[in-house]
Amino acid sequence: MNRLIIVYNPRSSRFSDVKKEVLDKVTSLKGYMIGKYEVEKTNVDDNAKKLAKLLQDGDLVISAGGDATAIVASNAILRSNKSATLAVLPYGNFNDLSRTLGIKNFDRIFTWTGDAAGGTPAARRRTSSTVGEAAAAGPVQKLYPLEIYVDGELFRYATCYATIGMIAESVEIYDVKKTRQKLKTRFGRFTEAYFGLSISRWYFKNRHKKNYLPEFKLNGRLQSKKTSDYIAINGRYMARVLKSPDYSKKPKLFRSQTFRLVSFPRLFRFMATSILYKVPATDTKGDTIEFLKPATIAIQTEGEQKIFRSVTKIEIRKSENPLKVIRA
Repeated sequence: MNRLIIVYNPRSSRFSDVKKEVLDKVTSLKGYMIGKYEVEKTNVDDNAKKLAKLLQDGDLVISAGGDATAIVASNAILRSNKSATLAVLPYGNFNDLSRTLGIKNFDRIFTWTGDAAGGTPAARRRTSSTVGEAAAAGPVQKLYPLEIYVDGELFRYATCYATIGMIAESVEIYDVKKTRQKLKTRFGRFTEAYFGLSISRWYFKNRHKKNYLPEFKLNGRLQSKKTSDYIAINGRYMARVLKSPDYSKKPKLFRSQTFRLVSFPRLFRFMATSILYKVPATDTKGDTIEFLKPATIAIQTEGEQKIFRSVTKIEIRKSENPLKVIRA
């Protein structure tokens, strides 16, 4: 019997929807052993390591939440070295991975895997005995995430994007209690999603601090002292509204660039270009950032930030180990 693992956060702003549309509905599924992983209050990396220990070959893991929940699920699968498949449902504020994969609701997943709860008779006839074998039906594809190493140690896998510097620091705005309360309302989710991470409020509050990155070399080339950000982008979206070509299916390439966004005109130009066209970046097979002196820096992937101290080198490259995902 196949195992289905639902990953969810009971403290999220849309947990009531998750309960109604996923957790309550999953009880009627046939042919699966149902498991649930409730995200703990620690951090995404700790949760990913704990979930990884629970996974088995052939598991179907469904992330029912926002990008933070998706980070837990995707990193758990990749760290487990198990042949598990990931489906991501959009119950967050940005839903970058879900929008890249195109899955919109719970039943849509089983249109392909062929379960009686949502699959058509034709789909059920095509379905093999395990989720892993069902990849032959077409929707289960390979996603090549970014691997991020800090001083030689794996920090995290990023399916959509990673940033280092000022933008990474700005996501602290989502840890503020007032912002969290706003996200529990439909209008609040809209305003915070579209204007919060555009770092407008954070920028004007911190604009006098001149948040430049410490001096560093990128792939051996010394960068401007006024560089504020490094961005690596792999998926179709960054913070919902910033667009990019989808490189997640490519096994070696991603896009990256450094930016000088401390001045408001540069920040505005970056946002306008990224929203109306695409994030300015160039193709790369891997980047190495080397700080001239040990540095304290912020790194964030899909909106989840971590501060590192005394860092000398950061490496970003495509993982050779793909993640199996269900795409629309």
